[in-house]
Amino acid sequence: MSSGHDGVISNVPRHVAIIMDGNNRWARQRNLSSANGHRAGVEQIRTVLRACQQHGVEVLTLFAFSSENWQRPRKEVDALMRLFRHYLQNEVTAIHEEGVRLRVIGARDRFGKEILALIDHAEELTSGNTQRTLVIAADYGGQWDIANAARQLADKAAAGQIQPDEIDAGMVARYMCLNDLPAPDLCIRTGGDHRISNFLLWQFAYAELYFTDVYWPDFSAENFEDALQDFANRQRRFGKSADQVSL
Repeated sequence: MSSGHDGVISNVPRHVAIIMDGNNRWARQRNLSSANGHRAGVEQIRTVLRACQQHGVEVLTLFAFSSENWQRPRKEVDALMRLFRHYLQNEVTAIHEEGVRLRVIGARDRFGKEILALIDHAEELTSGNTQRTLVIAADYGGQWDIANAARQLADKAAAGQIQPDEIDAGMVARYMCLNDLPAPDLCIRTGGDHRISNFLLWQFAYAELYFTDVYWPDFSAENFEDALQDFANRQRRFGKSADQVSL
């Protein structure tokens, strides 16, 4: 069971993934540009990271920029890239000082050299940190992730390093993004939509899904705690019956 906002929540997820949705609609409500909405959204990352520390969440994965987001208006894409660059330039030192390891997952081949260099620097700087892990999914898609793993396995099979009949779910998982981290226990989507939008399709096989109408720039520590409380009250069965889990 869970507690109130001032207490300790039992059964906290080790790994929380968040689809940070609603920045544009938040901005439109205030007659602001989409860039203002995305900037406000970046501010909330600090809030949720602090909440993870408070409640003992080990891994936080954020869906920052999907493979499909390149199709958005050029002006918005440029603004998102500037924000990503700004975050890597200005937030990594603080993250490092708090003992957080930063990881970036995704294709990377469409990013400019400056962003790629900043990603490399951030990952190298924080690689030894053990307090928590922050994963940023940028130019990421779940279908890309699965296809990328399949391609690597096909190359190994073609080279005679493995036999096709050796390939099972465990082997595929070793070639997926996040293979060295615990699987996501909880996926939170802000902004009111009820879908996972090609995010961590393989990894969400048994994740609990939590949807809220709150736009991401308004998503507070209390909203995050509400999601954790909801998770704590769920029974996770992993294919077993409710009676088996209760034993």
